[in-house]
Formats: sequence, C-alpha cells, structure tokens
Amino acid sequence: MIEPTPIEALPDSARRVALLLQERGHPHPVVMLPETGKTSAEAAAGLDCAVAQIAKSILFRRREDDAPVLVIASGANRVDEAKVAARVGALARADAKFVREKTGYAIGGVCPIGHAVEPVTLIDEDLLALGSLWAAAGHPHAVFNLSPRELIDLTGAPVADVALRETAAQ
Repeated sequence: MIEPTPIEALPDSARRVALLLQERGHPHPVVMLPETGKTSAEAAAGLDCAVAQIAKSILFRRREDDAPVLVIASGANRVDEAKVAARVGALARADAKFVREKTGYAIGGVCPIGHAVEPVTLIDEDLLALGSLWAAAGHPHAVFNLSPRELIDLTGAPVADVALRETAAQ
C-alpha cells in the first residue's frame, strides 16, 4: 500500500493540488509514487491497479481560439480526436510549452483540476464503469484516488464517448 505524503513534503505543484483537494473536501490524500507515473502503465504498476483505472489527462489545443481542451480518459483507451473535435471544435496538438502555460503542470503530471486557464473538459464514459480511479496530482510522481462521481463533481465536466474503438474489418 502506498502511504500518503505529508502536504509539506510534496513538490510545489503537487502541494498546490493537495491543498485544492483539501479545500474542496476531497477525502483522499495525494500520494507520491516511488517511480514515475508519466504513462498509464507506469502509474498502474506503481499503484497495483488496472491500467483502465488511471484517469489520464490529455490536453489538446482548440484551433479556432487556442483554448485548452482537456480529455480525462481511461488509461486503457486511446482518445478518438474526431469524436472530441465533433463536440468542441477542430483540434491541434498541444506541445509541452502550451501544456505548462495553460495548466500550470508538466506533461505526465496534469491534474484534472486547478489549471492556470480553465479548459474545456470531457470525461471518458468508460471511467464510469470503474469503482476507483487514480489521477495525476500535478507532478509525474504524484497521484490521488477518486471515484468517477468525484471526478465529475470536481471538474463539472460532461461525460462523453471519447475512446477510439477498433472496428472489425468488413
């Protein structure tokens, strides 16, 4: 079992997330993984959970206005950019500078909440089938536990079909 890290011992970005979660009454602490959680597989291995339980934050840039678009997806899914674009407008890739500027976090540590610029956010509907999720907490080694309902409540985001589904060849 991974032990919670005292708030004062967290890196600055993870401490900011921990304080925000505390302020919002979230019951679970931020924990630091001994190894990086930059990928869903790495985070799942460090937490001894299924890859699907990792609520990964993928950031895009909306072409029309450069708005950040955050998709919180199951770690087991690839995001279907066409499905996301159909809901929010044409998308472009977000480079590391854009991610840091718009979220305040580095790639690999983007949290679902507490962004520098409020993103347009969508939650992968596949996350709702899971009882427990883990999300990045502002740092590549920092995560926090939450339920799908808590994710919806914390972000205020709609749930959508955003997963790339492989179709059988006809």
